[in-house]
Amino acid sequence: MEVAVQPGIEREHKHRPGFWRAGVLLSALLLALPVLVVFSFVFVPADEVWRHLAGTVLADYLGNTSMLALGVAFGVLLLGIPTAWATTVYEFPGRRLLEWALLLPLAIPAYIIAYTYTGLLDFAGPVQGLLRSIFGWSAGEYRFPEVRSLGGAVLMLSLVLYPYVYMMSRASFLSQSLSTLEAGRVLGAGPWRVFFRIVLPLARPAVVTGLSLALMETLADYGTVQYFGIATFTTGIFRTWFGLNDSAAAAQLAALLMSFVFVLILLEQYSRRRLRFYQTSGRYRHLQRHRVHGYRKWAVLLLCLLPLTFGFLIPAGQLLVWAFSIAEETLDQHFFQLVGHTLTLAVSAALITLMLALFLGYGRRLYPSRRIAFAVRLSAMGYAVPGTVIAVGVMLPFAWLDNHIDDWMRAYFGISTGLLFSGTLFILLFAYAVRFLAVSLQSVESGLARVTPNMDDAARSLGYSPGRVLRKIHLPIMRGALFSALLLVFVDVLKELPATLILRPFNFNTLAVRAYELASDERLADSSVAALTIVAVGVLPVIMLSRAVSRSGQRDA
Repeated sequence: MEVAVQPGIEREHKHRPGFWRAGVLLSALLLALPVLVVFSFVFVPADEVWRHLAGTVLADYLGNTSMLALGVAFGVLLLGIPTAWATTVYEFPGRRLLEWALLLPLAIPAYIIAYTYTGLLDFAGPVQGLLRSIFGWSAGEYRFPEVRSLGGAVLMLSLVLYPYVYMMSRASFLSQSLSTLEAGRVLGAGPWRVFFRIVLPLARPAVVTGLSLALMETLADYGTVQYFGIATFTTGIFRTWFGLNDSAAAAQLAALLMSFVFVLILLEQYSRRRLRFYQTSGRYRHLQRHRVHGYRKWAVLLLCLLPLTFGFLIPAGQLLVWAFSIAEETLDQHFFQLVGHTLTLAVSAALITLMLALFLGYGRRLYPSRRIAFAVRLSAMGYAVPGTVIAVGVMLPFAWLDNHIDDWMRAYFGISTGLLFSGTLFILLFAYAVRFLAVSLQSVESGLARVTPNMDDAARSLGYSPGRVLRKIHLPIMRGALFSALLLVFVDVLKELPATLILRPFNFNTLAVRAYELASDERLADSSVAALTIVAVGVLPVIMLSRAVSRSGQRDA
C-alpha cells in the first residue's frame, strides 16, 4: 500500500521554531527556580539573625547533622550489604520470601517508626513495664537506653533506609560472574578475602549509589529529628522561619544544607566515574547459590530476619494493635476528610508531575542537545533537596510575586488582592512537582529508551506531528513505565511531611500532618490510624518493586 507523504513536511517539523524546545527550557527554569533562589542566598551578606545563629546554634546543626549522616551511613551499610550477599549466594529456609520482604521497611516513613518505638520503649511503654514487673524495679533503680537521642535517630533512620543499599548491592552481586570469583580462589584467596578484595570493589559503585540515596533521605528528614529533639539543619530552618520570622536567615541555612547534598551528589558521580569494572572473559557464569546446613543456615536466616523484624514487623504490628484499640473513636468524618485531602493531593501531584516529566523527557528526545539535557537535569535536582529547603525556595518567590501584584493593584485600582499563591493548594502542588519530578522523569526516560528512534522517524515521514507521535506510538508502549511513575510519586507525596507542613493552606491537614501533630502531643496511639494508613498504601509500590527485584534475581540465578 502506497502512502502519500506531503513534500517538505519533515523539513517543516525539523526547522520549525520549536514549541517543545522553548517549552522544555521554560518549564525546566520554573522547576529549578526554588533551588536556584535558595542557592542565591549564599551570596547575601549576613544579617543580625544569621550572626546570632552562627554564634549560638550553627555548630550544633553542623555537628548533629554530620554525626547523624555518619551514623546512618554505618548503619545502612552494616544492614544492607550482608543481607544482600546472603540472599544472593546462600540457599536457606525462607530465602525466596526474604529476598523481596527485606525491602518492606521502605514503606514506613522514618517519623512513623520513631513514634512507634518511642511508644514501645519509653518509661510508660510495654517493654520497660515488662522489665519492671519481672525484676521488681522502680523508677530510678535501673537505666534504660533513651530512644529520643541522636543514637535513637540513627537507629530509626538506618532501619528504614538500609533497603536502598540492599537493593543496589544485590543487583550488583547478581550481575557478577562466578568466573571472576573462581579466579581469586585459584590464586589462593579465601572466601572472606575474595569478598573484600573482589566482590565489594566490583559492587562499590552500586553500594555508593544506594548509600547516597540513604544519606539524602537522612539530610531531608524532619519528623524524626524534630520529634527526638535533635538540632539539625532541617529543624533549624523551620525554627528560624517560624520562630524568628526571618526568611533570609532560613534560606541561608537551607543553602548551607543544600551544599551538603550537592557534595554527596558529586561524590556519588565521582565514584562512578573513577570506578569502571568490565567482564572481559567470554566464560561468563552467574553466581550459584550454596545451600548452608546446620547452625549456619539459622545464622543466615537470623541475619536477614533482624532488619526486617525491627524495621517493619514490630512497628507495623504495634500500629495495628494501637489502631484496633481506638478504631471506633478515630474512624469518623474528620478522619475520612483527612483521607480525602491526602488522596486529592497525592493523585493531583502524581498526574501533574507525570505530565511535566513526559513533556520534558520527550522534549529531550526530540532535541538531544547539551543545553536541553542540562535544562532537564537542572529541573530534576529537586529530588536531592530536602522538603524544608524546597518549601523555603517555593515560598520566597511566590510571596514576592503576591506582594508585588497586591501593591500594583492597590496603586492602580485601589483594591487588595491579598495572597493569590502563598498558602494555596497551587503552591503546595508546585512544591511537590519540584520535589518529585526526578522520580517520574526516571521512569519516563526509561520507557522512552525502549522505543527505537526508527519508529519516530517512520511516523514523522508519514506526516505525524511530535505530539501525535507521542500519543499514538510512545504512550501505548510506555504504559507500564507511566503507571510506575504515577504510583511512586503518589506514595512519596503521601509520606512527605516538611513541605506539606510549611506550605499547606490554613486548616488543611493530611494524614502525615495529622500523625505528626498527634505524636507531637504525645498521643501516639491516636496517631496510629493515620500512620497505619500511610504504611498500608506505601506497601503496594514496595511490593511491586520487590517483585521486580525477585524476577531479576530469578533470571540471573
